[in-house]
Amino acid sequence: MNILMFEPCAKKVTFAADNMWVEFTDGRQLGVPLTYLPRLLNAAQRQRDNYTISGGGTGLHWDDLDEDISVKSLLLGIGDRMLPARKAS
Repeated sequence: MNILMFEPCAKKVTFAADNMWVEFTDGRQLGVPLTYLPRLLNAAQRQRDNYTISGGGTGLHWDDLDEDISVKSLLLGIGDRMLPARKAS
């Protein structure tokens, strides 16, 4: 079963010490390590808390940080595409 057969919709965003938590309209919650999201990792808490849910829940936006995140990308495990490629070990 593909969980992305529908458009996931965010309802609320909160932050813990090392994670961003996204609550979905269907009751699920997703924890994303802030290391995946360097702009949020390096932001002040007041900047993190100043977000907008856009597209009916399909996007997250932080105007102060010029950060836009697709909710679908979070579910697929896609982090910040601005990060340099990791070197193979």
